[in-house]
Amino acid sequence: MTAFFVTGTDTGVGKTRVSCALLHALQRRYARVIGMKPVAAGTELIDGRWANEDVLALRAASSVQVPALYDNPYLLNQPSSPHIAARAEGVDIDIEHIAACFHALRQQAQAVVVEGAGGFIVPLLESNARSSTSADLAVLLHLPVILVVGVRLGCLNHALLTQEAILARGLTLAGWVANRIDPSMIGQDANVDTLRQRLQAPLLADWGWAPQVDAARLTIDLP
Repeated sequence: MTAFFVTGTDTGVGKTRVSCALLHALQRRYARVIGMKPVAAGTELIDGRWANEDVLALRAASSVQVPALYDNPYLLNQPSSPHIAARAEGVDIDIEHIAACFHALRQQAQAVVVEGAGGFIVPLLESNARSSTSADLAVLLHLPVILVVGVRLGCLNHALLTQEAILARGLTLAGWVANRIDPSMIGQDANVDTLRQRLQAPLLADWGWAPQVDAARLTIDLP
C-alpha cells in the first residue's frame, strides 16, 4: 500500500491542491485511492451543510468514498490553528485515533494521501496533561513526506527549516513541490534554483501562478 504525508512551509501554500493533484496522479497506477484530511479547521455552509472546502476537494479527487469519520476525523468550525479551534469547541484531538482511522483507510485503498494541517509543526493539542503537533502525527504514521513550498518572499528559510524538522524526526522527505503563489515576487526562478540545490529530495512539480487551473490538470511526478 502506497501512502504519503503532505505538509507545507505554511498555511495557504497549496497543500490541498498538491494533495488533489497527487491523488489524480496515483489513479494512473491504482484503482482505489483515498485522500485524508485528519484535522480540518474552518467550515462554511455548502449545499445546506457545514463543510470544509479542503475536505470536499480531497473527496472529489479520490476514487473511493468512505465515511466522514475516517477521512476527516476532526472537523472544527473556527478557521484558526487546530489546537485553538479544538479548545474553543471542547474537542481533544487524539493522534492515536487519527492513526486508527488511517489504518482503517489502508484496508480499503491501494494508496492514501494524508494532508496535514497548516505548517509541519502546527499544534494539534495543547493542554496541561499532554500536547501534540502535526509533526507528531507524521512521526506516528511514519509516512514519506511531500513538502509544498509556497514560493514567496521568505520561502527559502521556511523550506529549509521545515526540511530540518522532517529529517530530524527520522522521516523521509520524498519530494517537494514549488507552488508560485505570489506572481509579483522578484527572483522566483533564483529561489526555486536555490531550493533545488539545498532540498534533499526531487522536485516533483514547479507550478506557475495559475489559480484557475483545476488540480486534475496539473502535472506532478510521483516520487
